[in-house]
Amino acid sequence: MFKKILIANRGEIACRVIKTARKMGIKTVAVYSDADKTALHVRMADEAVHIGPAPASESYIVMDKILDAIKQSGAEAVHPGYGFLSENPKFAKALDEAGVAFIGPPTGAIEAMGDKITSKKLAAEAGVNTVPGYMGLIEDADEAVKIANDIGYPVMIKASAGGGGKGMRIAWTDQEAREGFQSSKNEAKSSFGDDRIFIEKFVTQPRHIEIQVLGDKHGNCLYLNERECSIQRRNQKVIEEAPSPFLDEETRKAMGEQSVALAKAVDYCSAGTVEFIVDGDRNFYFLEMNTRLQVEHPVTELITGIDLVEQMIKVAWGEKLSMTQADIGINGWAIESRLYAEDPYRNFLPSIGRLTRYNPPEEVATNSMAVRNDTGVFEGGEISMFYDPMIAKLCSWAPTRLEAIEVMRDALDGFEVEGIGHNLPFCAAVMDHPRFVSGDISTAFIQEEYPEGFEGATLSPESLKRLAGAASAFNMIVEGRAAQISGAMRNHTRRVDPQWVVRIGGESFDTVVAEVAGGWDVTIDGETSRVETDWTPGKTLARAVIDGKPMTAKVNLGLGGARVRYRGADLKVQVLTPRQAVLAAMMPVKTPPDTSKMLLCPMPGLIVSVDVEEGQEVQEGQVLAVVEAMKMENVLRAEKRAVVSKVNAKAGDSLAVDDVIMEFE
Repeated sequence: MFKKILIANRGEIACRVIKTARKMGIKTVAVYSDADKTALHVRMADEAVHIGPAPASESYIVMDKILDAIKQSGAEAVHPGYGFLSENPKFAKALDEAGVAFIGPPTGAIEAMGDKITSKKLAAEAGVNTVPGYMGLIEDADEAVKIANDIGYPVMIKASAGGGGKGMRIAWTDQEAREGFQSSKNEAKSSFGDDRIFIEKFVTQPRHIEIQVLGDKHGNCLYLNERECSIQRRNQKVIEEAPSPFLDEETRKAMGEQSVALAKAVDYCSAGTVEFIVDGDRNFYFLEMNTRLQVEHPVTELITGIDLVEQMIKVAWGEKLSMTQADIGINGWAIESRLYAEDPYRNFLPSIGRLTRYNPPEEVATNSMAVRNDTGVFEGGEISMFYDPMIAKLCSWAPTRLEAIEVMRDALDGFEVEGIGHNLPFCAAVMDHPRFVSGDISTAFIQEEYPEGFEGATLSPESLKRLAGAASAFNMIVEGRAAQISGAMRNHTRRVDPQWVVRIGGESFDTVVAEVAGGWDVTIDGETSRVETDWTPGKTLARAVIDGKPMTAKVNLGLGGARVRYRGADLKVQVLTPRQAVLAAMMPVKTPPDTSKMLLCPMPGLIVSVDVEEGQEVQEGQVLAVVEAMKMENVLRAEKRAVVSKVNAKAGDSLAVDDVIMEFE
């Protein structure tokens, strides 16, 4: 077996590979840029080699620098992770020429299947159903519009060398096709160094389901069931699960066998993924094959018990697969929530900064449930603007889907992240959404259920009542401690009144609280609930058991009340005396400032261009400026006709959230 491997990647990807390598007794070498010198993967690896400046284009995707790091470290093999150079055949070839093993498929398979255009041609030749589209190279935007019309709108514009949602656009009109082609081309060039674009039919109401394949160098190839990846935003997966709640055994077998046939056609070995679009009648269409390990691989590992990274390393060493297709079963259900540094309240725009608090739930594994967290960050670390916004992948496992959802709910509630904007509240809201719980989902789920964007979850009356009960008990703990302060009033012991009014989510609850053995009895509307908790003031994570059911909420005490985050809702909670409640109801509501005549920067990033001048009249829909961060281009347009009175930014400026780019008359 290999003695030392180099991981040509960063973040949670590198950390994941290091964990398995350590388990196998293999030493690891990390590579890092200027921005990653204190990163977690650098700390975890046995060795680390510096490879250049912060931008990936000057460090992680520069082959010569990776090859030099291999020479410096004496690594025998390279695991590319996923992204960066993982699907670059030139990199795999360079390693082969250098006598270094590539922990991935052979160069021929990468060339054949890693390129989206070539793979679709091969699939069609093999008799695999493919989505209608244009497989040739597209020269310019005019040709893109013509092709889109020939196929019929809507169409998907995709980068041939793309991945992770980069270089993808959906177009419904000629104008969107023209603009989408250029944006996809620009993103593809900056992210992958390859600006080739293709166009295909966008299937409405589709499900995104993918098959995990695993092959060795001896002609054996298996499929490890499927993953449902339909909960997507901007073509980037957010929630994944395995197995799919939609597939039956017959469809699963057909998709699996077809995937294996496709893999064998190119002599595929190592782990790979064949992606399909599945319609409402379970007709499936080949999309693409990713010749690498995928972000969502943990859910497959949880239901099969197979360590895919370990298998990849063994295959690269030349070992035969130790299992057959008959050995591959489905044990329980697994769900993955991708925690991104993206602010859901700002249309999921990137957020950067320092993690002032990072406290993930404890990882556990029992016969009845499991929680797994793949991450590459730590408390005090910085989320950089140079890389993917992934913070962590939180996974749950349980014997059934509904149980796995409940485990995920509790894990999300107990996940503390502060200092940056993140999508944790959104993931929590999805777990409670009736449509998701029922399994009636599609790739349009987010667009259909949150058409105006995410504004926070709305708790049910029952959940609000439970939260009010917990808040009353927490308040008695705070007041009880305050009453013990000596010298507050001589010869007088402060009495804590049992009657309180809880204001939460626009609702008021009259409560009566009584201390009992083991907890508190809270009476609301004539119904009494038992609240048991070990929470003390200062703890930001409050755990309680209410009538035998556990509840976890994030609590931050402050003046005028507490900020409580629970099940995706971000709420201000006040526990008042009856008299205070009467007076509080008379307080005026503060109105936010008028920013209607300003263009504010929606995310921290770099101003790519300012397309208007002072004194210029702009029309509705006209491009005002372009902002870029985390490899994502955000085009800012005028919402109505106006005259530009002042321009405060220029191309090349780095702006923070809500910085004023320009003002209008």
